[in-house]
Amino acid sequence: MKKYLGIALIVLGAIILLVSYLAEFVDYNPVQFSGLGLIIAGLIAHILITRRIRE
Repeated sequence: MKKYLGIALIVLGAIILLVSYLAEFVDYNPVQFSGLGLIIAGLIAHILITRRIRE
């Protein structure tokens, strides 16, 4: 399960951005930055986890 943590964070961030767009919350920066932050954190986590699995 830990293996998919990075992908889960990326998907969660994308869902937040999609829902905020559909609900027309595009003018609220904290919502947008939280989605972006989750995507970036998920990308970093995915890279670090896959690097540890290979070693």
